[in-house]
Amino acid sequence: MTLAGRTIVMSGGSRGIGLAIAQRAARDGANVALLAKTAEPHPKLEGTIHTAAARIEEAGGHALPVVGDVRDEASVADAVAQTVERFGGIDIVVNNASAIDLSNTSDLAMKKYDLMQDINCRGSFLLAKTALPHLRESDHAHVLTLSPPINLRPEWAGRHLGYTIAKYGMSLVTLGLAEELRADGIAANSLWPRTTIATAAVANILGGEQLVARSRTPEIMADAAYAVLTRDPRTCTGNFFIDDDVLREEGVTDLSAYGGDDLALDIFLDE
Repeated sequence: MTLAGRTIVMSGGSRGIGLAIAQRAARDGANVALLAKTAEPHPKLEGTIHTAAARIEEAGGHALPVVGDVRDEASVADAVAQTVERFGGIDIVVNNASAIDLSNTSDLAMKKYDLMQDINCRGSFLLAKTALPHLRESDHAHVLTLSPPINLRPEWAGRHLGYTIAKYGMSLVTLGLAEELRADGIAANSLWPRTTIATAAVANILGGEQLVARSRTPEIMADAAYAVLTRDPRTCTGNFFIDDDVLREEGVTDLSAYGGDDLALDIFLDE
């Protein structure tokens, strides 16, 4: 199974994990539509939706950059409509866009709280919901959400309640859609990294260059996502996958290509 000729609509994807997933699919000749806000260069963020589209094309895929906001119903409807008009349908939804603020409850501004809820939880629900009519017409329909297993150990909510609610909301989208859409043959799964990943969020928010040095590259998430998205959606659904577990299931035992030394465990995962 490959993703040749398959059509993906992804939230975000201008950089980092989303772009790596898009480029991996593009190597098969997939069509990738990106719904993202970064149309102009940002001083702290590498790349725009347009540079991402160029890299997807260079990798062998077909790109459709749609400047918009996953929080906005009209933007999402427009992105889905443009994707279907350009490529003829939708096979895969990737809920990649996410906002992060690890402040505790006292310090978290409600504006930031609302931003995380609207992008992470509401945005994932909205993009999947809007694409559903087209997923039902596909013979290989997947919804993949970049969110963690729901770990009810109190430590996680106690550390950063606002962000935990937002990320677990994304995971509930997976849990609910997997059950709701099982009879339709539409898969819904989540994917989360074992370790921190060398992205702008890690560099700018979580731990700077020291944590980047202890992180794996986004390509491990891309390869794991590819493995999930090429599985049979009728039998692979309702899972909360961890990237290196997926690769080991695929027979990959040497993960040194993804870098990192003294790797840092990602949040929401116990030792």
